[in-house]
Amino acid sequence: MNQFSIFLIFILLLSCNSVPVTEDYFSLEEVTITELQEKYQNKELTSEEVVQAYLNRIEELDSGEDGLNAIIELNPDAIKIAREMDAEREQGKVRSALHGVPFVVKDNINTGDKMQTTAGSLALEGHYAKNDAPIVAQLRDAGAVLIGKSNLSEWANFRSTNSVSGWSSRGGQTINPYGETRNPCGSSSGSGVAVAANLVPFAIGTETNGSIVCPSAVNGIVGLKPTVGLLSRTGIIPISFTQDTAGPMTRTVQDAAIVLNAMIKVDSTDSKTIVPHRVVQDDYNLHLADSSLKDKRIGVLKGTDFSKKTTVIFEQEQSVLKEAGAELIEVEILPEMNSLYGDAFSLLQYEFKDGLNNYLENADDVNIQSLEELIEFNKENDSLVMPFFDQEILELSQEKEHLDSEEYLSIYETIHTGAKTAIKEVLKEHQLDAIIAPTTSPAWCIDHVNGDHYIGGSSSLAAWSGFPIISVPMGKVQGLPVGMSFFTDEWQEDTLLQIACAYEQITKHRNTFNDD
Repeated sequence: MNQFSIFLIFILLLSCNSVPVTEDYFSLEEVTITELQEKYQNKELTSEEVVQAYLNRIEELDSGEDGLNAIIELNPDAIKIAREMDAEREQGKVRSALHGVPFVVKDNINTGDKMQTTAGSLALEGHYAKNDAPIVAQLRDAGAVLIGKSNLSEWANFRSTNSVSGWSSRGGQTINPYGETRNPCGSSSGSGVAVAANLVPFAIGTETNGSIVCPSAVNGIVGLKPTVGLLSRTGIIPISFTQDTAGPMTRTVQDAAIVLNAMIKVDSTDSKTIVPHRVVQDDYNLHLADSSLKDKRIGVLKGTDFSKKTTVIFEQEQSVLKEAGAELIEVEILPEMNSLYGDAFSLLQYEFKDGLNNYLENADDVNIQSLEELIEFNKENDSLVMPFFDQEILELSQEKEHLDSEEYLSIYETIHTGAKTAIKEVLKEHQLDAIIAPTTSPAWCIDHVNGDHYIGGSSSLAAWSGFPIISVPMGKVQGLPVGMSFFTDEWQEDTLLQIACAYEQITKHRNTFNDD
């Protein structure tokens, strides 16, 4: 156990004394959403007590020079909202399985309250959204208590190719709880760390390519990126119209399903949610208890390199899947994939310029109103905004034309349509239920000089196609978590969650950062 882990345990012990319900404080360690509801129902805890306990834990573990720095801002009305949820419960009203459950959202998601929405950028400091993003409104309607916003890689890690995940000019550097020198990955860095360190029961992240599953993997939690269009993207500072989506980050697959249920809704302002072939289940949690890997056909993705020790664990876990009754088939998708990353990057630049300009033009209380103005702001404030890395991605995006250009339409067909077709063909050819791969390498060291230096990632196929992907803990490399990703066809979240849940229940690899 390293010195940082010992420090965190010491802080945890101290924090117990400041919680209103000391006896129950330790029961919040790894508590699930279902367990919280049982405690509420049995009058063992109130939402106010639970929210206060998490706020105390945030103060002890997250704040100060030695803190994890996962939370960029706290909701001053959190306790008030918790009391309102308690009053409703006393009157016999329980809105949903999330009633009274605290959570945080990534700071690129609008909240129409006393908290800012800045994407971690000083350029948007002072921006208070007029309304909640629809997904936030739905979670509030379900009775969940928003207690804060989480730090992130600035502009969802779409500013520089030399960036440091988990760093933003407004929020500073988020720390991986499994090692004080380790990176939390991104861009949903704070969301991943908040859940891993038990600062909240669940968090909401966003993903364009890997931004939910990567921080979930290296922080030892579950992260679900649903099919693009299952959830509204309105009110989320965008990168890509074809790839962006929010998703739940939790400690169990069941909790991810519960949160997902509350977030789904057709949004007339987001055309991705109103496609005719959209498929939605009534309850994604319904059949998880009966999940099994028996007779499941699972593709093992080849062609992606990972760290050697990650590969060893992945091979061991394949044996676990086989022993549980799954049939594994090695598959390759888009063998020319490495040559496509340049086009995929260009696609994002086109869509980022278009999407960000639209967002800023319609935002209230913003200091900048276009990507061009953002670039100039950063230049004028370079010592604060760019002390470690530059903004070449913003500048490349500004050079792009409109989305009706021939180049954009050609790239869209190659990347988005090509990936969807390729995945569907492999799934059909081998009659697969899902495809697996390591999510990424263990957490690398934070390096403000050279930037990120992870080894391997498997999120691009699901990102380019818009298909769902989930990362589940699959073990540790020298004390650092690694995850296994499962992905499959669009709108098949029910199948994906069932397979992921079955794997999770067999292996039970999730453990806390202060475990030996």
